[in-house]
Amino acid sequence: MDYNKLIAEHNQTIEAMQAECLDDISRFAEACRSAIASGRTIYLMGNGGSACDCQHFAAELVGRFQKERQAMAAVAMTTDTSILTALGNDYGFDAIFSRQVEALVHPGDLVVGISTSGNSANIMKALEKANERGAVTVGLTGRSGGKMKSLCDICICIPSDVTARIQEAHLLVEHLVCQRIEE
Repeated sequence: MDYNKLIAEHNQTIEAMQAECLDDISRFAEACRSAIASGRTIYLMGNGGSACDCQHFAAELVGRFQKERQAMAAVAMTTDTSILTALGNDYGFDAIFSRQVEALVHPGDLVVGISTSGNSANIMKALEKANERGAVTVGLTGRSGGKMKSLCDICICIPSDVTARIQEAHLLVEHLVCQRIEE
């Protein structure tokens, strides 16, 4: 295994993200700040490794990132196994997030969908529901943005087709947003 090649690929992805995505990252950070300042909630959803990102991001907001401050309202819709399995069983896997959006999201809340392909059916269905409910919608995806791109008010499309590099960049985006929120 050529670790140098993988690290170089990572660095190239981050450099491309820096060149292409900073405006959208800034818009995402400001949307988070606005939602929090208005007493709204940030809801996060994703599958697999992206589900872990949701939990990580929510923990940084509810807890803290780098400085002591008041807790911020954030919910990872990936964590309640009873809800996830009930919805999956009764409505199908494609409805596990849209049903939660229907139950929890109010106008002005922020709904973040994380999908490296941008084509996760359950994320797209939930973003559609979030738009119907008057939420601000944000996507974190890979290069093309997939079908999800057209469903988002803000879509950060990491310029890579490699899932691992996209996920690494998503984590950096989340940390950049946390840094801005805490300023």
